[in-house]
Amino acid sequence: MTEEKKGISSTILVPVFVPAVIVSGLLVIGTISNPELAGSVFSSMLAYITRTFGWFYMLSVAIFLVFIVGVGISPWGKIKLGPDHALPQYSFPAWFAMLFSAGYGIALLFFGVAEPVLHYSSPPEGAANTVNAAKQAMQIAFFHWGFHIWAIYGLVGLVLAYFSFRHGLPLSMRSALYPIIGERIHGPIGHTVDLFAILGTLFGIATTLGLSVTQINAGINYLWPSIPVGITVQVIAIAVITAAALISVVAGLDKGVKRLSILNMGLAVSLMVFVFIAGPSVMILETFLQNTGSYLNSIIERTFNLQAYSRSDWIGNWTLFIFGWTIAWAPFVGLFIAKISRGRTIRQFVVGVMLVPSMFTFLWFSIFGDTALHLIMREGYVSLITEVQNDQALALFKLYEHLPFTSITSFLTVVLIITFFVTSSDSGSLVIDSLASGGALHTPAWQRSFWAILEGVVASTLLIAGGLKALQAMTIASALPFAIIMLIAAVGMWRALVIEGHTEVSLAAHMHRTRHGTTAGPGQWKKRLAELVQFPSREQVQEFLEKRVIPGMKHVQKELDEQGWPADISYDSEMGRAYIEVIIEGQIDFIYDIRMCEHLVPSFAYPEIETDDEKIKHYYRAEVFLRRGGQSYDIYGFDQQQVIDDILDQFEKYLQFLHVSPGSLPWKMHEHDEMLLPSEDESDTPDEPKKSD
Repeated sequence: MTEEKKGISSTILVPVFVPAVIVSGLLVIGTISNPELAGSVFSSMLAYITRTFGWFYMLSVAIFLVFIVGVGISPWGKIKLGPDHALPQYSFPAWFAMLFSAGYGIALLFFGVAEPVLHYSSPPEGAANTVNAAKQAMQIAFFHWGFHIWAIYGLVGLVLAYFSFRHGLPLSMRSALYPIIGERIHGPIGHTVDLFAILGTLFGIATTLGLSVTQINAGINYLWPSIPVGITVQVIAIAVITAAALISVVAGLDKGVKRLSILNMGLAVSLMVFVFIAGPSVMILETFLQNTGSYLNSIIERTFNLQAYSRSDWIGNWTLFIFGWTIAWAPFVGLFIAKISRGRTIRQFVVGVMLVPSMFTFLWFSIFGDTALHLIMREGYVSLITEVQNDQALALFKLYEHLPFTSITSFLTVVLIITFFVTSSDSGSLVIDSLASGGALHTPAWQRSFWAILEGVVASTLLIAGGLKALQAMTIASALPFAIIMLIAAVGMWRALVIEGHTEVSLAAHMHRTRHGTTAGPGQWKKRLAELVQFPSREQVQEFLEKRVIPGMKHVQKELDEQGWPADISYDSEMGRAYIEVIIEGQIDFIYDIRMCEHLVPSFAYPEIETDDEKIKHYYRAEVFLRRGGQSYDIYGFDQQQVIDDILDQFEKYLQFLHVSPGSLPWKMHEHDEMLLPSEDESDTPDEPKKSD
């Protein structure tokens, strides 16, 4: 399914990559050829969907929020997104920075001042330019960019991370459908799902980049009036920033996106602190608390408010627009969140994705939005309303005019928008490339660069053709099928978690015999102790697999066959894997898997030896993996009887699980394909064992 040619490595999944490129090209050409017709078609489609399916969007988002919060606070919250012994790949600050940058960093800069001012001057209910309108404006901003947005992103990220890192499915949008269609996710249906995810992400990014580049152009013109506001400047800006994004893309996730995200957070927090100190600090604290309480108090009512009686266009232009756009972007942000969240528990994931970014957003809108409202209501800066209505991109810069160090803060804001621009393009390229490669975690730099360039080309072309609004409408329209997919994925994950819960109950209820067996004779404990303090090489562990593990598995297989339980054994010397699988029709298969995992030799092993950082010694373990992930113990040094005993111990637990589990899964996860069987650390390439600190 993937290709690899001599000279230029490739992980391209042709049935997804080629149609995505063709459709992107045709849409761009069609938009350029007749932007008026394209705009009319997409706008009509958008109006029809928001008018007919607005209730479905609001209900779906409510279900997403209830589901992800419910899973997080349930006993399932302790389940790891990966093997049971997996550790988070990134520190919490770095993880949060990447969540924030990929999620909606640009949106906060663009709407942080503009949205409260616009709602204050044109509220959905009641009189404009009043105290009640100001309260309503801030509550609406909280509602639009708070828990609901992150519930959408979080649901997709949680489903993908769970099925990929916990059950070995590809880190791709198609995996969300596995509970429904099973192995067919690797066929045309799965290709189509990933194709829609790519197109939605590509044009969503192009739309956002077009939005941000207009703010960049406005900021540059504000700082240097000699530079005009126009398409030419914006296209040049896209070209320059795309070049910067290419550097980050080639650097990869750790060196590129991670470092830029931390820079983004540093600049954003610095601007927040400055505006807080220079602005009405006490009022900001008071309104932050009051508006947060009002938001929480009215969250249920706003969640289901469709203005069914008034039938105004406001709900479609704002709430449904933002929620629909978020759902369309969910494959991009959700997959990116999943990619950086391996090793965290479901509860950590939910708290990190839902609570922390939302509270940061509430504080952001309180600082910038309430400062703007304070200037209008208390300082008489009424002209800010007209300026924002005329050009939303200038809203933040107009706010700075009434604060100290206007030029410096305006310049830093432009820099921040650019870094957010680069981060969005960078992370979007990584995600699209992963989707176009069937969920591959490592892809060549040229592929990631291709998508980064294509994003810049699409954004530039649409700016020139005037088709940004039309494709923005198309992006929202594409949210309808994704909302359905997300609901199906939530049901599938719930069923999978129920089954996993039965597994935990069966293990807790079952009295497990010692895994080292009972056959050890006199003196065997000395041999075992010697092996515990050794750090074997790859060759030693491979010999152990071939001379003790495989023969032990064959004895078990033979006996199982005689008892009418068919079992298969597989051994991959290159991957360092040996596993026995018992297939039971209508039930989850039993798999006992031994994987050769590479680790750094601990510092206590040879304290007298100084090692070069570039040539640190490694040792290998023969670790046990079951259906639910790694078991965090090593069987290297077991004799053949002890290997057999360990297999039987785990098989006994499996039978106990079948006993307590009511019925069987409507879907089964067969691990017959290497792509579905990640190594202990999925970030490694397929032909390399795990490396860990």
